[in-house]
Amino acid sequence: MTHSSENKVDGIVLVTEDSQEYLNPRQEVTYRQHRRELAEWMLGLGKNPEKAEGYSYSTVKNRMNRIDLFYRFIWNRKGRYTQSLTTDDADNWMRHLARQDMKESTKNHYQKAAKTLFKWKRCARNKNVEWEPEIKYSDPSTTYTPRDYLTKDDRRKLREAAMEYGSVPHYNSVTPEERERWKTYLSQRLQKPKDEITMKDWEKANSFKYTSMIHTALDAGLRPIEIKRSNTHWVDTENNVLRIPREESSKNRENWIVAIKEETGQILKRWLNERKTREKYDGREALWLTQYQNRYNKDSFRDVFRKIAKEANLDLEDRDLTPYSIRHSTATYVAEEEGLAVAAQQCRHKSKRTTEKYEHSSTTRQQDAVNNID
Repeated sequence: MTHSSENKVDGIVLVTEDSQEYLNPRQEVTYRQHRRELAEWMLGLGKNPEKAEGYSYSTVKNRMNRIDLFYRFIWNRKGRYTQSLTTDDADNWMRHLARQDMKESTKNHYQKAAKTLFKWKRCARNKNVEWEPEIKYSDPSTTYTPRDYLTKDDRRKLREAAMEYGSVPHYNSVTPEERERWKTYLSQRLQKPKDEITMKDWEKANSFKYTSMIHTALDAGLRPIEIKRSNTHWVDTENNVLRIPREESSKNRENWIVAIKEETGQILKRWLNERKTREKYDGREALWLTQYQNRYNKDSFRDVFRKIAKEANLDLEDRDLTPYSIRHSTATYVAEEEGLAVAAQQCRHKSKRTTEKYEHSSTTRQQDAVNNID
């Protein structure tokens, strides 16, 4: 089929023949403009928006074709036209691809195309959307396996390691010779001259920050983006819950009440008290900040996860353990204890295809579930 010049950007077709079969004339106009803006952004800015660096022509052409396929898959699934594809839609597409007879490298190309779409929504349209795929494909091709999740024993070890990681003995419990060695260690760890190490630095070394972060993530099945968005006003230590406002939740859909263990509540209480003494938190709502005074992102949280996992002697070489392994294990074991409805509420999972099967979940049942798992 020959396409008119108005239906192309640098030769890249905007509304394909296959897509036209789903669209009425008005929808075709809006979809063409939607695709035009996406293609122009990919060509001019897509690879690195901050440096105004676009993707290569061949990359844009291929990804535009794959994104078109993504749209048609969702239109067919929902039985209607929409431009508003969500991260749940993307996960549904990835699950569909998992059942298809194609190379994993091909599935990986489709996943990259979907990631580019959400990057455009985030960078060009100011949409608060980040996608961490439930199924991750890679290239070169390998046999598809879901991400590893933590066993109950892994979770217990991770909790214990989070309490032990980086700890130092009490200042007054060591000999002067031992104190000098510990001061050398703290100097290197805190990147501070040895002669400037004080009692406060010893207390800082035994911080509740990582402990509170890991324990909260294990109870609530926090996504990396939720670690980033976590604020102090989420924490209700009187009732041992997190109260996540709709506008701060990962998918901006509704307010969530998420149960945590009593032990985690006590750890968070200690961290909140400690946090008040840290100057970098003055005037900041963030529950946790990096040493560079930034909120944690998926990379910096992955670094924390790997540090604690190594302390716990978990196998990071032969197992595909990531921060998402925490979330997957929480969902798995809460579902085992209290069923899918409670797991859905605890993990803030609202996929249309799954929520139709869920029943009402109470915070009490969530509390029972998190207290019964490690």
